[in-house]
Amino acid sequence: MIMIMFPFRQQVAEAENATFFTKEELNILKSAFERGGMENVKCLLKRKVEELDQTELNIAVMGEAGAGKSTFINAMRGLQSDDPGAAEVGIFRPTMEPTGFPHPNFPKVQYWNLPGIGSRQFPACTYFKKMKFEKYDFFIIISACRFKENYVKLAREIKRLGKKFYFVRTKIDADFDSMRKGRLAINEERELECIRNSCCKNFREAGILTPSVFMISSFEQDRYDFNRLTEALEDDLPNAKKSIFVMAYPNRSVEIIQKKKKILQKRIWMLATLSGAVGAVPVPGLSAACDIGILIVAIIHFRKCLGLDEASLQRLANITNIPVEELKAKVKVPLLGKIDVDTFIRLGWSITITVVSNLEVGLYSIPVLGSIFGAGSSFLMTYNLLTNALKDLTENTETIMKIVFDIN
Repeated sequence: MIMIMFPFRQQVAEAENATFFTKEELNILKSAFERGGMENVKCLLKRKVEELDQTELNIAVMGEAGAGKSTFINAMRGLQSDDPGAAEVGIFRPTMEPTGFPHPNFPKVQYWNLPGIGSRQFPACTYFKKMKFEKYDFFIIISACRFKENYVKLAREIKRLGKKFYFVRTKIDADFDSMRKGRLAINEERELECIRNSCCKNFREAGILTPSVFMISSFEQDRYDFNRLTEALEDDLPNAKKSIFVMAYPNRSVEIIQKKKKILQKRIWMLATLSGAVGAVPVPGLSAACDIGILIVAIIHFRKCLGLDEASLQRLANITNIPVEELKAKVKVPLLGKIDVDTFIRLGWSITITVVSNLEVGLYSIPVLGSIFGAGSSFLMTYNLLTNALKDLTENTETIMKIVFDIN
């Protein structure tokens, strides 16, 4: 069992830092392997992969009409106001019911624009029940003006439910522009701190001692507190929801791309283990066919997460006014178009797959040894090929980002 146990134990060690595995789940994996070997592990990992793909994230965004909720929702999804599926902006009319806006690549990640509290249609006494607060993972309270008592009511109910809220003061860039019209110069850092302290003071006086307060501009995401806000949202999410939030976040820095790579690398060892479990089944040719299927699905998923799919590149072209064909020309890896067996042949991957598959056929006639080699070789082949593919895709994503956003 040495060849099969070594890859799996190595994988479990790598998974210790995975964002979507709890310590309890890792212990279950180890116990399952000790009791029933790869077959038990395969079932658990397959279930986990399916769970990750079905993870939902519902984010409530609240505030008065004109506060910048729609612009914020679009920014978090990497959309311009005229992109398909974008939240409508510029029309200041009250939201009359919770409206969900799914992420274009990850539809199970939804930002919900909720009606404002305290209006004639939505009095505070019935608001929380009508809005079904229980369904949301966390809440973002948007304000573009002075602090209001309704913000405290929202915060108290959210805290009562044991959930997190984040108070976001939007349109800071517009505030500073207005200040400059009446002064020769302003100290932005000092003004930001003053606004933040005022908001925190209002919450503390209402008994909310540690509020999370952020000053942002949805149009200038590299300034003020926008990055601090997204980091806080990420840090406060559990396991699988954290990974899907990172994947759904627009590529605005090399750091974000590296975060995505790290999470996807953790996914690779699960897929490689599934490949190894299939490789342990003594049916000649089955391993190579299943390995290729795993490779195709994984690479398509990598492209979507890294923003290298067709739709993501088109959205990036719209934002930067660079033709999409020009963006594609900057990508030096042949993994952007259709992915099939012919793609692997062009890349020379088929040689590796064929050699391993032929070795498996020869060894399957030897009891026990054939299954051991099948699991070990299939794991290593899938792991190495997907790791190299992820490396190439990540490097090309970084190249595009550095060019279009002038990132050093």
